Amino acid sequence: MVHTHPNAPPLTAGEAADIARITAVACFRGGVLTTRQKNRIDRIIDGARERADKAAKK
Repeated sequence: MVHTHPNAPPLTAGEAADIARITAVACFRGGVLTTRQKNRIDRIIDGARERADKAAKK
């Protein structure tokens, strides 16, 4: 698990790699995240948060 920020959920290696890839593509294309890229990152983080909440309830 990758811990990025105290308030953020822990990310798996795959999730962290996906976010890094999306960010790298944005940097390559001018350094600006498009709305679609922001939404993809938000979905990844939301999934990690749901997984962390589910694990905490066990």
